[in-house]
Formats: sequence, structure tokens, C-alpha cells
Amino acid sequence: MKTTMNRFFDYINLSKGEEDKNLVLDNVKSNISFRGSNLWILACAIVVASVGLNVNSTAVIIGAMLISPLMGPIIGAGFGLGIYDFTLLKKSLKSLLIATVVGLFVSTLYFYVSPFKEAQPELLSRTSPNIYDILIAFFGGLVGAIAMTRVEKGNPIPGVAIATALMPPLCTAGYGLALGSLKFFFGAMYLYSINCVFICISTFFIVKYLKYPVKKQLDDKHQKQVRYIITTLITVLILPSIYFAYQLIEQKRYQHQIDVFMDNEFTSKGIAVLYKKTNFNAKPKKLQLGFLSKRFSDDEIKTLNEKLKTYNINDTKLVVIQDTTDLKSDILNEINFNKDILSDKDVTILNLKNEIAKNTYDNKALLAEVKILFPEIENISISNHTFNENTDSTKTLPVLIYKSKAGLEESSKEKLAAWMKQRLAKKQIEIYSEN
Repeated sequence: MKTTMNRFFDYINLSKGEEDKNLVLDNVKSNISFRGSNLWILACAIVVASVGLNVNSTAVIIGAMLISPLMGPIIGAGFGLGIYDFTLLKKSLKSLLIATVVGLFVSTLYFYVSPFKEAQPELLSRTSPNIYDILIAFFGGLVGAIAMTRVEKGNPIPGVAIATALMPPLCTAGYGLALGSLKFFFGAMYLYSINCVFICISTFFIVKYLKYPVKKQLDDKHQKQVRYIITTLITVLILPSIYFAYQLIEQKRYQHQIDVFMDNEFTSKGIAVLYKKTNFNAKPKKLQLGFLSKRFSDDEIKTLNEKLKTYNINDTKLVVIQDTTDLKSDILNEINFNKDILSDKDVTILNLKNEIAKNTYDNKALLAEVKILFPEIENISISNHTFNENTDSTKTLPVLIYKSKAGLEESSKEKLAAWMKQRLAKKQIEIYSEN
């Protein structure tokens, strides 16, 4: 048994293949500074990442993350905390601040002069951090720190640069500044800060685990002062990070329960949800829903509020928006708040939804039939809509808006259109995706 345990610990021993600690520290210190070539590389990487976000190109964004030198000062800060080197810590934080300011300036300038202001999915995904971002930053940071301490660095470093994704949120914050959107700016900077903090913390843990020697100060008094300052900084970093991680876990769980509630109570019953807005930070929390055609009585709304508790959705008030005018106003306010975010297609779909007032089709029955042929479709809304062919004539066609777990292939869309034409005895039908 003892031999087996020894073999197991031998397999997971990080001391094997470890580079000389002094050489590692020299390497860390050399990657901290943002002067000369490093500053130019950062600025160019920011432009490349901004272009990638602007045109929604994942490949371009990955390329920018690979050439970005942003990881250097964050790893340096982790080492500074781990070995109680206050000078290294100050230099790392100063370099990180310079890199952040330069990144914000360059990305803001790019998005300000860019003629394309539309927010692509790659941009939108960098404005609302979740628990997975924390896990990626922490474990990505562990891999980066371990790779830095190896004799043979191998492939992990480029992978860490891609996984931890420091560049995209920084560029997204610049996009928010260029458009004057505080929602974009603060959301992206929150994600950027989370990545920096958790990479730093994971590096600190590796440094302590590998027992890097603590830097000796000139005298015992100075040594105690540095230890006190560093210990305070570590506490300030770790304790709030635990709280933020807990909050994000709770928010993720809350949103999941909301989705389960909506699927069971509305979607599975063929009730189309037109509008959804949650406020996790309100007291009590608020869930606002608007529906395409279904109207609820006060007793039904009261029953739905009571059902929230059965889904473990506590301290939440369900508000059903049933006045068509108010609902349209709320949606338009969302559009105006995020100007230039929605594409022409998105606006068209929203306008179609608002204009569908008289539902002449049995959506629930049609949904049941559609699910047999297309199981990936979760919900449909269908009604007649009038199109202007030219200034003198119009035509009325059925318009189908569907929601699916994954986007339908073109062949599936064609089959759906052909089936709906046959089912509704119509020569033509328009189909749009809500996704």
C-alpha cells in the first residue's frame, strides 16, 4: 500500500522537470515590462482583436490572444505575492495598469473611427461574466504558472493565452467607451478584472506549493512590514473573489431555474414568450414576462407566482406585461438603450412580433405537429402579416417565427417551409428564426 501511494505521489510530483527557481524568476521579470517592442506588440494585438470582434471572427480573435503579452505582468504579480517581493509586485501592477490603459485607448480609438458599430455575438459574450469564466481563469492560470516553472515549456502557454481570454473583454470595454455605453464598459471590465485576479491567485498558489524562497529584506523590521502588506493584499484579493464566485454561481443557478420554469409552464404548452427580463439584484428579485397572444387573469398570475417556489425560485416577483402598448414600449426602450446592437434582421423580427395582434392559427396544435417532424424546435409563433410589394400593392402571407435548441440547417428550413405550405394550404410562407 505504501509503495502504491509513493508511486501515486511520484506521478503528481511537480518538482520533477522543474526549472531552476532563479532562472524562472529572471524569466518572469523579463516578461513584465511594457516598453518598446512589448508596447507596440500590445497595441497591434489590441487592433487585431478589435477587428476580430468587429467582424465576429473567432480565428482573428484567437490570433490576437496568441500574440498578446498581457499575461506577463499578471504572472509577475502572482510571483511577487508568493515570494513577498514587494518591488516585483509594484512593477507588475504598474505594467498591468499601463497595458490596460493602452489597451482601452487603442480599442476605443479603433471602434470610434470604425464605420461598423453593430455589436456582434463575440462582443456581446464578453459583457456578462459567469462562473465558467472564473473556472477558466483559475485553472488556466494554474497551467500557465506550472508551465513557467518547467525546464521544457511545451505547448501550454499559447493555450492558456487563448483560454483565459484577456484581450477580448478589454477591447469590448473600449467598444463601450467609444459608443458611450456604460453597460458594455463595466460588464467587460468586470470580466477582465476577474480574469486578472484569478490568474494571479492561481499563480500565487503554485509559487507557494513549489516553495519558492521568500525574498530577504535589509532588516527584520522591513521584512515584517513587507509580509504584513503582502498578506493584506492576498486577503483583499482572495476573500472578495470567493464572494464574487459565490454570487456568480447563485446567479447561474437562478437563471437555470427560471429557464426550467418558463419551459414547463409556457414553452411546453405552446405559449410563446415575447419578452423576458430578469433583475437578479432587486429586492425582491423580479422576473418580467410578456406573451405573444396569451392573456392571464389576476388569479392565474397569483398562481404562477406561487409556483415559483416549487421551482426553488425564492424571493422573486413575477410581473406579466399584458398591455400591448407598454410591452412594445419596453422592447423599444431595450433597443434604444443598446443603439446599433441589433441587426436589421433582429429589428425586423421584433417588428413582426409587435404587429402580430390577431392570431388566426392554432399555435399549440401546430407546435405539437412540428415537434414530431422537427424535434429541435422548441416553440413557434405564426400569424398573417402584410408586406408592401411596391407603392401600389401589398400581399398578406403567413409568417412563422420559430425557436430551436440549435439553428436549423438550410435543408431543414426548406422542409419546414414546404410542410407548412402543405399544412396551411398556402402557396408562400415566410420563416424567421428567433435564435
